[in-house]
Amino acid sequence: MQRSKLVAITASVAVAALALTGCAGGSGSDDTADGPITLEYWAWGTTQKPLVDAWNEAHPDIQVKHTDAGGGGDSSAKLVTAQRANNAPDVALVEYNTLPAMIVAGVAADISEYTGDLAEEYAPGVWSQATFDGTSYGVPQDAGPQALTYNQARFAELGIEVPTTWAEFATAAEQVRAADPDAYITTFAPAEFGGFAGFAQQAGAEWWTVDGDQWTVDFDDEASVAVADYWQDLIDRDLVLAEPLLTPEWNARLNEGNVLSWPAGLWAAGVINGVASDMAGQWAMAPLPQWTEGDSAVAFQGGSAAVVTTSSEHAEAAAEFAAWIGTSEEAAQIQIEEGQYPASLAGQQLTLDADAPALMPQQDDYWEIAAQIAEDTIPEISWGPNVNVASSAFQDAMSAAVTNGTPLSGALTETEKVVVDDMKTSGFDVTAE
Repeated sequence: MQRSKLVAITASVAVAALALTGCAGGSGSDDTADGPITLEYWAWGTTQKPLVDAWNEAHPDIQVKHTDAGGGGDSSAKLVTAQRANNAPDVALVEYNTLPAMIVAGVAADISEYTGDLAEEYAPGVWSQATFDGTSYGVPQDAGPQALTYNQARFAELGIEVPTTWAEFATAAEQVRAADPDAYITTFAPAEFGGFAGFAQQAGAEWWTVDGDQWTVDFDDEASVAVADYWQDLIDRDLVLAEPLLTPEWNARLNEGNVLSWPAGLWAAGVINGVASDMAGQWAMAPLPQWTEGDSAVAFQGGSAAVVTTSSEHAEAAAEFAAWIGTSEEAAQIQIEEGQYPASLAGQQLTLDADAPALMPQQDDYWEIAAQIAEDTIPEISWGPNVNVASSAFQDAMSAAVTNGTPLSGALTETEKVVVDDMKTSGFDVTAE
């Protein structure tokens, strides 16, 4: 399966979508008020509190109050509700794939007048995740290119070679089950929209494309169906677990050494360390297996930008905070310590002199491998205006397919129908492939 170029959403579509929803794209500002400014900041993850603490210590005139409003999907839904009531926070962390929906909903403000030369701080492909046709809607904070985080000790114990292709991964899955009937190489989690999207994009899938104002939606394209069939085969042969991630049962399997890898964003090391810290030193990271040998391209799974909301009365101060947590050396050091891969070029350079994440302190080349993976990341990925709808539909359809034993590829077709119907209802000019 060959990879094809993925294009970014265009500003003309974003503007048209804003017109459809009747949302304005700007923020008020009251940054001349007496006394310290207090900003509300919604963001999830272990990195955020130390980032806010460091900012507050260095900026007594602009203080930030942090609230964990849940993960990317939960937070985005709450943001839309809060914006409609005009009480959204000043700044919010938004995953790259949901940012178009936040623009359409009128949540993310145009902050171009405050971002200046910030584009120089990022690789073009990363900056483009939060900037559409020269209009800046956020400051990238972290990048989550997909990699393979694996239990190095258990691989060695069972005599399993680290796979470099997905064909080798399937063979390794067989070897794991033969060597230890209680163990599985990994989990296929039906609710992981972002994970499956990354696998499909790596294979060449383009779920949303746009030409002017004309959208095309194709969730069951050849590449995506091939990826679904690949995982279907592993599930049918009982070579992978088909269950949710990070449940008490899954965490127990992981700690027992019976889940041996997690193909996910570079943030996986921090998540695993959070639920299995006693396993530090047993795990390592390698590049994600390839669909086509020699094609090292991978997609983002996660990664986020700090946006200033249209509810904020302190847009300039909010943008200053967003820029600091995204580009300052102090913020980058905090991200690295927490196992987060910085989006900024300077932050990525700093990783090369940093210790490996706590989960794999023995892996001296961790950050060098991470840098190479980041360099191989597909530079531009198109996300549609209703990723939240797509994610919910995908989770429902995939979970039903796993439960009922029906084809995973059929879940892609069901997801596409929901996405297209929703876009048509919202007034978009859209066709399904």
